[in-house]
Amino acid sequence: MNGTLRNNDDVEGPRNLDPNVLAETVSVGHHGKLALMGEFESTLAIHAIIPEFCPKPTAWGTFKNDPNSHFYICKFYDFVEGVPEPSSFCEKLAQLHSTHSSPEGKFGFHCTTYNGNLPQDNTWCDSWEEFFANGLRHILKIREERAGNNNLQLDALLPRLFDKVIPRLLRPLETEGRKIKPSLVHGDLWYGNTGIINETKKGIIYDPASFWAHNEYELGNWRPERNKFTCDYVQAYHSHIPRAEPKDDYDDRIALYSLRFNLHAAALFPEQESFVQMAVNEIKTLIEKYPEGYGV
Repeated sequence: MNGTLRNNDDVEGPRNLDPNVLAETVSVGHHGKLALMGEFESTLAIHAIIPEFCPKPTAWGTFKNDPNSHFYICKFYDFVEGVPEPSSFCEKLAQLHSTHSSPEGKFGFHCTTYNGNLPQDNTWCDSWEEFFANGLRHILKIREERAGNNNLQLDALLPRLFDKVIPRLLRPLETEGRKIKPSLVHGDLWYGNTGIINETKKGIIYDPASFWAHNEYELGNWRPERNKFTCDYVQAYHSHIPRAEPKDDYDDRIALYSLRFNLHAAALFPEQESFVQMAVNEIKTLIEKYPEGYGV
């Protein structure tokens, strides 16, 4: 829920009377507090790399008079919702992904971040394959809990997804002399989390759910048909950062990354079976293509 912070006496933490700030408050207790902390820390990390690419975060905290309500304050921009033009937007995104400053070169993040109302498992891992698999299992567990039942068709496919497909597509990124460096990703970069600043006409991103990842993971959210990032954006992005080796696996890696975003949607909207069915169809396709898994 978005709103304006009207009385600075109501908050614990730093006061800011600058009118060019925006406060977001969420009244959902413990998870609301963690979600805003995750948004603050994500935005802070992005802003440290490219200040002009996101609103400057100012503070987050809890209202003194209502311990169940929490706030997040950042710089206000007058912008319109929409997808920025590909060239400059993708150049900035590539710049973000090209800064490899993850602690000890690991994949993960120092706090929980939320994709919508989904807490992500950001536990630090030495390998991208391990981190991705852990995160996917976590989302699947949340989907099952929220749906209140198992999807037998999905459950039957999961062993082969984790034992065959994920190792086959992700392990080659970090074996046979190859290595990928963790990149800071927005983590939920669909068109609804981008805008165009009215004054400069430049693109801006917000509402991140960040962690240190394989940079191509970000593009998985551009694949579903419900999105508005076209092939022009993918091409513009890869004009700055080439596809990772092995390049022959690229399309299927993106399909695997896209699978996680479809499962996010399935957990966010458990009453809509269409998202689960999209995931089932994608898993079937990948299993049929890679039945033997890694090393064959």
